Amino acid sequence: MARAYHWLLPHPFLTLLLAVVWILLQNEFSAGMAVFGVILGIIIPRMTSIWWPDTPKGFRLRKMFSYSLIVMWDIVVANIQVAWIVLSVPNSKLKPAWIVVPLDLVQPEAITMLAGTITLTPGTVSADLSDKGHSLLVHVLHTDDPDSVVEEIKTRYEARLKEIFV
Repeated sequence: MARAYHWLLPHPFLTLLLAVVWILLQNEFSAGMAVFGVILGIIIPRMTSIWWPDTPKGFRLRKMFSYSLIVMWDIVVANIQVAWIVLSVPNSKLKPAWIVVPLDLVQPEAITMLAGTITLTPGTVSADLSDKGHSLLVHVLHTDDPDSVVEEIKTRYEARLKEIFV
């Protein structure tokens, strides 16, 4: 029974997410659209599961919720900081930097979440991942101390992602 469940729903969270997004994209809720959303939520992950060979073994949804709140807060704060930099710091005084963030994460999904989080936060962009996945190249718009940026990424985001993806 468990084998049939995993065959039909290789990524249950993605199935639920796709169904909910489909329902939200409709302007009106109807039973037919909900059923169609569930069908899409089952078919899409099933058809794409061959490209997902190593699914995460554990995922802590509650910790992901708190992580999402932290990221949203950081996006708001970073927007204000970038606006201040753009308005008050002349181009000649900007201190952009390329920094290398060594990674302790090993799961591709967790590394993708970290890279996405960095890119979503204004003022930083994930530019490259090393061949072995041991480090991430990040561009920072303005920083006086690149080491503090690395430390902030590792403590604020990577440590939490290690708790989410067990």
